[in-house]
Parts: sequence; structure tokens; C-alpha cells
Amino acid sequence: MKSLADITAALAGYDPQSVHVDDVVNIACSLVTSLRHDPTQFETRSIGDATGRVLALDVISPISVPPNDNSAMDGYAFVFGDWDGHTPLRLHVVGRVLAGDAAQLPQPLQAGQCVHIMTGAPMPVGADTVVPSELTTRDEAGVLVKGGGLRAGDNRRLLGEDLRAGGVALAAGQVLHSAAVGLLASLGIATVTVVRRPRVAYFSTGSEILSLGETPRQGAVYDSNRWVMLSLLRSWGAEPIDMGVVPDDPQQLEAAFQRAAAQADLVISSGGVSVGEADHTKAMMRQLGDVVFWRVAMRPGRPMAVGRVAGCPVFGLPGNPVAVMVTFLAFVRPALQTLMGTAVSRIPQSQVRSVAAIRKRPGRTEYQRGFCRIDANGVACVEVLPNQGSGVLSGMVQANCLVVLDHAQDAVAAGDLVTVWWLDRFI
Repeated sequence: MKSLADITAALAGYDPQSVHVDDVVNIACSLVTSLRHDPTQFETRSIGDATGRVLALDVISPISVPPNDNSAMDGYAFVFGDWDGHTPLRLHVVGRVLAGDAAQLPQPLQAGQCVHIMTGAPMPVGADTVVPSELTTRDEAGVLVKGGGLRAGDNRRLLGEDLRAGGVALAAGQVLHSAAVGLLASLGIATVTVVRRPRVAYFSTGSEILSLGETPRQGAVYDSNRWVMLSLLRSWGAEPIDMGVVPDDPQQLEAAFQRAAAQADLVISSGGVSVGEADHTKAMMRQLGDVVFWRVAMRPGRPMAVGRVAGCPVFGLPGNPVAVMVTFLAFVRPALQTLMGTAVSRIPQSQVRSVAAIRKRPGRTEYQRGFCRIDANGVACVEVLPNQGSGVLSGMVQANCLVVLDHAQDAVAAGDLVTVWWLDRFI
């Protein structure tokens, strides 16, 4: 296993006082090992209890979907033949087929014949096209097809055009969102093998931090980071281990890190990694493991510690709540996805117009809370919120996006395009 010193030595232009966000992401992901590599970490779950889980193994389709050629429309199935698709066509109705019918007609359809068919019903033998009901007129003599530019094969779903029996329906590493769960149900699959949820231990540090229920006191603040982190971890598929608040005491910090590393796949703490703060957290992380301390070239979230304690990956995040959220989304989230055995995803983002000028200097990546809307001309535009302080958690409640200004970017003029990360589904 490479040490952090070996990893950082390979980085071009590495400076612990100004680490690029891309380097942090790469190192964070390299610290963890996918649980999908170890079959002892697999579980079997019903599909009703599998949403958000990661598939441990490929799911092989036991059937073809659809299981037969079928109609995509309510209408009339017929033999297209040499018809031009435009000239009105008279057809003789010889039967009716509903969804679920076996479509067993006395003989294959012939030219000039048709079958009244419903959406999802199997195609009669010989039929290759379905004309929608709205393009027909029916009378006692049969059906008159009005044309409409139909082509041979229109409105017919082919056997196996979605999935073929024996093929991979869902690949290992797939996150089971609602569409994937629905696909499993469409195959008649009731249970799946998934990777167990990663266990992530979290504690806040600081003698000034109050837990809920404690009496307020001068100079103390209630711990919001803990509840922010527990919520984020659950929403991203982890099993959080709540270790509460640990005061600035070397013995208690040592015990907390050791307990966390012994029972978790990943350890996260907040606070105690900034210059000028009580040095106990830094000293304890150094004493117990292989940890580097950085000033990341970003705002908010500059101070950060990354490494291993007792062999367990650990992230020491800043103490301010907005910085905790931003560093989780930017760095911990990719590491967590790697640990779960799924591909690291990009947070949905867009290019939109900035309503006003935004101050920015090159040399750091900034994540500013913003609110995006559609203006009177139908154009997406974004405005940064007025108070960008890293302790202003209300701004994260008001924001529906983060305006991401990259490392080399200079000031933004009103009307310039900027990148936004959409936040609604993550916070």
C-alpha cells in the first residue's frame, strides 16, 4: 500500500498549502478499496428493499423483453406488402387480439386482411405493421386506412428489442434507482445480490460544540455538522455510525479515532484541522496514522486532512457547516461511490447566465451558493446569494445550485456563462 507521501510526491506541482481540487478527488478515491471486490461483502435483498443499493453481480435476463412481437398502439395489425403508405387502403377485419391473448388465429394474415389489436397484444402471424385507430375509419365492410405516411414495421415492438434472454440486463456496479428496480420486476426477478452499505463513522470535534438537548452556554454552538453529515451519508447510500461530539482532549480524540477505525470502512471528522485551532486533532491523526494536512485551493473548505488511521481511510473536514457540505460533495462523495463499487458520477450541472458580476481571482476553485431561475425571455440565469460566509447554513437552504468557478477562472461579468451544480436531489 502506497504511503500518502509517495502518492503526493507523484503529483505535478504538489504544494500542501495550495492543493488543486482535482488532485484531492483522485487521492480520495485512491484511498478506498471497492467492497464489490470482496464477495463476503455481498447481501441478498428483495427488490422492494434494494433502492439505492449497488449491484454486486451482473443480472442475467431469464426472458426476452418483450417476450414476443407486439403492438405499440391500439389499432389494426396488417401485412404492409407493397402498399405505398399514403394511398387509402381497404382492409377486411378477421379477428381481435387483446393484451395477454395468445394471438392464435386460424391461419397467417394475408394481404388485404387485418386484426383489431390493442397496445401490448401479440402480433398475429404474418402481420408486420400496426396502423393507429385514429388513422382509420371502420364500417360494416371493414377498415379504411387513410394513409398518413406509414412505413412497413411501424408501431410494432420486436421480440427481445429491449432485452434478450441470456443477456446482461443490469451490470455489476449499477445503482438500483427506480427504473432499474422496475426493469428487474419486468423480468420476474424478486431478489438481487447487492454490495452491503458502507459503514461510515462520523464525529464532530471541539469543546465549544453542544449536542441537542444540552443547555446553551456562552461561546458554545449547537452541532449542525453532525446532522448535516448523517443526512448526507444516508442519502448517498451509506450506513452512518454516529459517534457524537468529541471535545478537544487528546485522550478522548485518540479513543474516538481508534473506535471509529475499528468498526467503519471510512471515518469522517469535522473541525480541528485549521491553522490556529487547537492542535490535538492534527497531532492525534499524525500519531495514529498516515495523514496529510492541506490547504486546498478552494472556497469554502480550505483546510482539510486526508489519509489513513489504523489502516482505515479518514477525512478531516473543516469546521464550518457550509464547508462541510461542499467538501463532502466534492471529495467524500466520489470516495464513497468508489467504496460502494459504482462509477463516480458527476453532480448534474449546466451552463447558465450570471445575472450580475461575480468577484473571483484565479488560483482557487469557488463554490458559491446561488439560485437559478428562468427569466422572462425563457433563458436560465443564476444569481449568487448575498452572504457567502461558510457558516451561513441558511444559504444552503435557500440555494438550488452551487455556482462553480474553476481554478483558473477570473472575475465573471454580468451575462457570462457559468457552471452550476444542481443541489435539489442532494441536500
